[in-house]
Amino acid sequence: MRIEDQIRDRLRAAFAPALLEIENESHRHAGHAGDDGSGESHFRVTIRAEALAPLGRVARHRAVHAAIGPALIGRIHALALDAG
Repeated sequence: MRIEDQIRDRLRAAFAPALLEIENESHRHAGHAGDDGSGESHFRVTIRAEALAPLGRVARHRAVHAAIGPALIGRIHALALDAG
């Protein structure tokens, strides 16, 4: 299963978001540090969920990282996150 799909599944399960957009930006980083050649190293996530709304920025990021899980986070070089 693609990393993008795994991220989507885990965030939907954890937060039932009203908005969830995941963009694979790996092609923009080809040949740069962190590009492992897999085409699945750099992602941008926009998420809006009721559970995240009352949290501060750092707490939202921690919650999203926890929901994705350390094993999957470890396979990603960069995760740009717009959470609220």
